[in-house]
Amino acid sequence: MTAIPELFRGLCDDAAIFPPGNKPLDRAVPDHRTHVRSAHGALVGPFVLGAVKLIELPPLMQGMAQRSFELSVTVPAPDGVQAVVTTVALLPPAVLRALEVAVPQDMAAAEVVPALDTALAGMDVAGGGLDVYVEVPRDGRRRELLARLAESPYRAKFRTGGVEAHLYPDEAELAEAIVACVRAGLPFKATAGLHHAVRNTDPETGFEQHGVVNMLVATAAARSGAEADEVAQILAERDGASLAERLRSLDAEAARGVRESFRSYGTCSISEPLEELTELGLLNRDTATREKGA
Repeated sequence: MTAIPELFRGLCDDAAIFPPGNKPLDRAVPDHRTHVRSAHGALVGPFVLGAVKLIELPPLMQGMAQRSFELSVTVPAPDGVQAVVTTVALLPPAVLRALEVAVPQDMAAAEVVPALDTALAGMDVAGGGLDVYVEVPRDGRRRELLARLAESPYRAKFRTGGVEAHLYPDEAELAEAIVACVRAGLPFKATAGLHHAVRNTDPETGFEQHGVVNMLVATAAARSGAEADEVAQILAERDGASLAERLRSLDAEAARGVRESFRSYGTCSISEPLEELTELGLLNRDTATREKGA
C-alpha cells in the first residue's frame, strides 16, 4: 500500500486557523509546512486563509522557496477576488491554488458567474491553473446557482457545519446537494463541521456532525445512480467499519470518479483525520506512526 491512496490525496485542506481550531497564524503556517513535508503530505491540500489575513503572511514566509506555499483564499464576495489575486502575486513563496468565494445575501444567483468572469478575466480557471469554488447559499438561490455553476468553469462549496447547530444541514439537505452536483457534473468541496471520519453526535455540544467517510461513500453512491433518499441514509450511517469496507471495495476508476466530484474539505486538524482514517484501515498505519513521532 502506498502511503496515501489516490482516494485520499489532497483531501484535507488545512483550515487550522478557522473555528473551532483557531490556531494562531504564526503557528499554523510552520505546522502546515511540516504536514506537507511529512510521510502523510499527499493527504494535505492547500493552506486555507481568509483574504483579510494575507497582509500577515510576508514575515511568516521568510526563507521559503519561491512558489512553495500553496494557498486557498476565502473571499467574502466576488468583487474581492481581483485584490486577492493581485496580493498573492506579490508574495513570491505563495501559490494561489484556489479561491473560495462567498455569495452576499443581496446578490442574485444570476449575477454570480458574470461577476466572477469579470474579476478573473485572463486567469487560467478552465485550464486548471486555479480552482474557484462558490459557497452555495442555503436558501432559494441554491438550485439556480448550481445550474449556472454547472455551465461555468467554477465549482461548488457546501458548508456542512459550524459553531451553532443550525449551521449543520441535515442528511436530506446534504444528500440533495451531492446528488445535484453529481448529476450536473459539478465538482464540489465541503467546509466546516466534518470533524470526524464517521457521522457522530458531538459529546460537548450535542451537534449532529457529518463524517468525511460518509461523504465519500455517499458521493460514490450518487455517481452510481443512487437517489437522494439512499444517499441520505449513507450520510446518517454510524457504522465506520461498514463504510470503510464500501470504500475499500471501490475499484480504481470508481475511486477516481469520487474525487472528481468531491474534491476536498476544509479541516482545522490534519492529525485527526489521519488518525481516524488509519484506525478504519483506510490508510497505512506506518504513515500515522511517523506523524505521531514527528
